[in-house]
Amino acid sequence: MSQSASLAASSLATRSDIETSTIRAISWRLIPFLILAYFFSYLDRVNLGFAALTMNAELKFTPLIFAWGAGIFFIGYFIFEVPSNLALAKFGARRWIARIMVTWGVISALMATVNSEWSFYLLRFLLGVAEAGFFPGIILYLTYWYPAEYRARFLAAFAIAVPVSTVIGAPISGLLLGLHGVWGLRGWQWLFIIEGIPAVLLGVVTWFYLTDKPEHANWLTGEQKAWLSARLNAELAAKRAARHITLGEALSSPKVIMLSLIYFCFVAALYGMQFWLPQMVKAFGLTNAQTGFVTAIPYLFGTVAMILWARRSDATRERVFYVGTPFFVTALALGVSSHVTDPMMTMVVLTFAAIGIFCIFAVFWTLPTAWLSGAAAAGAIALINSIGNLAGFGGPYLIGWAKEATGSTSTGLLFLAVLPLIGGLLVFLGEHESSIEFAGSERGK
Repeated sequence: MSQSASLAASSLATRSDIETSTIRAISWRLIPFLILAYFFSYLDRVNLGFAALTMNAELKFTPLIFAWGAGIFFIGYFIFEVPSNLALAKFGARRWIARIMVTWGVISALMATVNSEWSFYLLRFLLGVAEAGFFPGIILYLTYWYPAEYRARFLAAFAIAVPVSTVIGAPISGLLLGLHGVWGLRGWQWLFIIEGIPAVLLGVVTWFYLTDKPEHANWLTGEQKAWLSARLNAELAAKRAARHITLGEALSSPKVIMLSLIYFCFVAALYGMQFWLPQMVKAFGLTNAQTGFVTAIPYLFGTVAMILWARRSDATRERVFYVGTPFFVTALALGVSSHVTDPMMTMVVLTFAAIGIFCIFAVFWTLPTAWLSGAAAAGAIALINSIGNLAGFGGPYLIGWAKEATGSTSTGLLFLAVLPLIGGLLVFLGEHESSIEFAGSERGK
């Protein structure tokens, strides 16, 4: 081997070592903490489904009242999503995410004071206002730290909090309902209080723990900062060279609107299952505690599938197939579940639905972040998430309406299956900017 070849190989090896150590340092510093934060964010959606097991009867809430309350959260979320994400870009993730977590934790705990349908609606709406901007803010925040070729797997690592919040939270929620009568409080009240307080405490920790940008990270070495800055700047330059998008152009872009509709179809399936699955499982004749453990099963399988699917997408640098195909799996599973009556078969089919849903979640957010950056990315990610999350109202409401009209959730599940079918078709009909996404990530260049 010539001296120049040896030097080139040595340089590449050094760069590879720096890359590995930098990504490892970022991941150990940020991902476990962000998973924990998102875990408590999502827990207030898990606990509502379990609170309904006793709260609905005690407060005389009909299926439609519960559906309205579950869904009105997303109206507040929709209204304040874009402003909240722009505020995060302006004030920094550390301050803004801390503010979000403290306010949502307080309001989540105050759900214990619900005593009528109107107080239920009000607090759910305010909870949506408080939490607006958290998820898209984290998606934006991760683009500050991870190059494109790492993005799907670490978005999936962050999003693991969603199924894990059910795997862990469902059994805990079912057990907390057993505190009924302690200190004169009902079980569902304890559920909201105990699962709201940690978000407040973690919000305070966030203020001191998070780092806004890589250049502020005193836990990275100078060499690691230089490597990360060079890689991210190369990707940013490639995006801007291919297409410079302003905030206004991003918010009115047909591609962003298309992605919003695709995400709408995903969210409808996600929350349609999330809010009603505990009641479907309870109908098998199980206790509250048993319902919690059985409800966790589909999410456990979804967790494993999500991580493996995202890693495969990164390895192949393919996005469309890895987003579109799980939509069809979800649609088929939800459609079949509407015709199955055996409890065992129902759980098997819904497990496949959960696998499809979380495999979508693992890769979807690589689509907009492939070609957007800066304020355009902040606004567009928030818009996609806010429009998509309107389905958090529509999905649960659809099943609630069907249950009140027919006495069964089966019809609602059948209607719900149409949306992921449409979502999958839209993914394959759209275009993905893979050439832009990975333009600045070629090794050795």
